[in-house]
Amino acid sequence: MSAQWRAEFPLLGPVGEVVDLRRVFLSHGIAELPPMRLDQKAWIFEITVPLNGFNPRTIVISQARPGHGLIDIAGRPPTVRAAAAVMAQVRHVLSLDIDLMPFYAVAAEDPDLAWVLRGAGRMVRSPTVFEDVVKTICTTNTSWGGTTRMVNALVEHLGEKAPGAPPTGPYGRAFPTPQAMAAAPDRFYKKVAGAGYRGPYLRTLAKDVASGRVDLESDVAAQLQALPGVGPYAAAHIMLMLGRYDRLILDSWTRPTYARLLGKKRPISDRTIERRFKRYGRYAGLAFWLFLTRDWLADDAPSYPWVQP
Repeated sequence: MSAQWRAEFPLLGPVGEVVDLRRVFLSHGIAELPPMRLDQKAWIFEITVPLNGFNPRTIVISQARPGHGLIDIAGRPPTVRAAAAVMAQVRHVLSLDIDLMPFYAVAAEDPDLAWVLRGAGRMVRSPTVFEDVVKTICTTNTSWGGTTRMVNALVEHLGEKAPGAPPTGPYGRAFPTPQAMAAAPDRFYKKVAGAGYRGPYLRTLAKDVASGRVDLESDVAAQLQALPGVGPYAAAHIMLMLGRYDRLILDSWTRPTYARLLGKKRPISDRTIERRFKRYGRYAGLAFWLFLTRDWLADDAPSYPWVQP
């Protein structure tokens, strides 16, 4: 990517807590679905974001130096207003605006999770709640290959192109708007996206958001499980990405993974799991997820010490 505009930004939470950018990139698998792309060898994260009042832009985020991230944008440099919109999107996508100090205070007293004080805990979020909901619906009752196929098709065929986007493929395009998804015919979801039973759910959701009948951005917690195609698993996953950490994701991967990490051959009850993380209160779901995913990044990888300002 030939960058024409570059800017640094501090890797800090709202009260000064240091952020390990690699841990954010690896926070969950949805961070690798278009219009996002992650290069784990170079630790480069690409995303095409919508910008209110401007065309979408494809941005690349990487580590500049300890404590600082780097943004690169190819093509014509953004205006001052567009650059401010880009920076706001970056902070949102990387969850840099979420205060995790109360969570760190509890984790510091937990031998199994004290490692998170080195900058872990933030989740990649999509620019809109709508995108996170749609992607999560596409993960239910299917393989990862099926999820990828559906999301690729939605972005490639319905997403708005950013300057310099390749002629085909899902990259260089923003995630489709509710209006674009609502306008797509049933045959698109069936034949092109291969969404199966999810097709009617996705169209209904898009129509409801586009018409204003559902406002995901302001009242997602109250509406999630009433949405078509969103059950308890999907609701917990979406809330985790949005910074609502009280719900534990208990599913066919998390339950056996937790038992394996404890060296148990038999299943562990949900009640026992919930009791283990009860001390974290409204951060219980985050603590559980981080307990499960510590080995997604090797312990010998360099990290930056967490410091309190």
